[in-house]
Amino acid sequence: MKTFFTVLGASIAFFLTVAMFGTAGWDRPPLAVHQNGFRGTAMEQVHTREGVAEAMAANAAPAPADPAEPGEELAGTAYENVQVLKNVSVNEFNRLMVSMTEWVSPEQGCTYCHNTENMADDSLYQKKVARRMLQMTQHINSTWKDNHVGGSGVTCYTCHRGQPVPAHVWFTEPGPNRPGGFVARNNGQNMASPSAGLSSLPYDTLTAYLADKSIDNNAIRVNATTALPTTKGKPIQDAEKTFALMIHMSEGLGVNCTFCHNTRAVSDWSQSTPQRVTAWHGIRMVRDINGNYLEPLLSTFPPNRLGALGDVPKVNCTTCHNGQSKPLNGAHVVEAYPELAKSTETASAAPPAVPATPPTPAPAPQ
Repeated sequence: MKTFFTVLGASIAFFLTVAMFGTAGWDRPPLAVHQNGFRGTAMEQVHTREGVAEAMAANAAPAPADPAEPGEELAGTAYENVQVLKNVSVNEFNRLMVSMTEWVSPEQGCTYCHNTENMADDSLYQKKVARRMLQMTQHINSTWKDNHVGGSGVTCYTCHRGQPVPAHVWFTEPGPNRPGGFVARNNGQNMASPSAGLSSLPYDTLTAYLADKSIDNNAIRVNATTALPTTKGKPIQDAEKTFALMIHMSEGLGVNCTFCHNTRAVSDWSQSTPQRVTAWHGIRMVRDINGNYLEPLLSTFPPNRLGALGDVPKVNCTTCHNGQSKPLNGAHVVEAYPELAKSTETASAAPPAVPATPPTPAPAPQ
């Protein structure tokens, strides 16, 4: 009897296995493959066509508002307490205010930033933050146009996507809670942090590389010429932080390592793609934004808007890119809003500073 049930069980398992393989649909889904490096080096991005379509639909840019009617009166003359957009016409000013409401607070409306009984009132912290964010947007579109954002530019919607607080901001990671006693030295590792792709790599990598503009000389490097590091200034823990940053950038842009690097020689600029230069500038742009525009707002944000360690919300690659190599599918969003492309606080703004220059990559693949 025992033999009978053994044979019966094996037979049932066999037929169930055949049914699984015969009906599960093992056809490979249609793929979208884009070569971005040298032929024969597997430097390509592979996605399913369905996934590409879903990502594009989720990152569609909103239609711009109808053009403003011509007018010569300036907002700084017509309205009280206009500081950033004082040299914009009244009609352009009102058009941008309506657009900002749709980009940032469509449910809350104008009252999210303004006391509608007195629009010149600065009592709401949101208005003070919004004023600084306008300056930041103009700074990005002018200073970083040739090095990172290109002709596409950014608007408030690039980060906010119709929400008062962008979905992908970050705070300094406080680390795991411990009941007491000695704190284990884990080198900032082994905690499922989204910033490190839920890997065992250091969870504080964004603080290490993206938080403060003053660390611009903190080189982000991994490769060495020896099996183990020999330079005291670059311990192996720094390499682990670098890998964590690379994982963050990869997930934030929805690409793999070969989007920027030839993985047989990761550190060699001559074998890298032009995208690596754009990413090099992007890291420095994020530091610029966090160090010059967001971190100085510490006293402006209320306590409930700060992180566990009392720091302000900051941006990273995902904040703008949202899983796409080009934010909002590469739409040229700033073209319809020229007042966001340069400073409008003075009639003639000084030319923007030129960012540092990275090493030269290989030419674009043929």
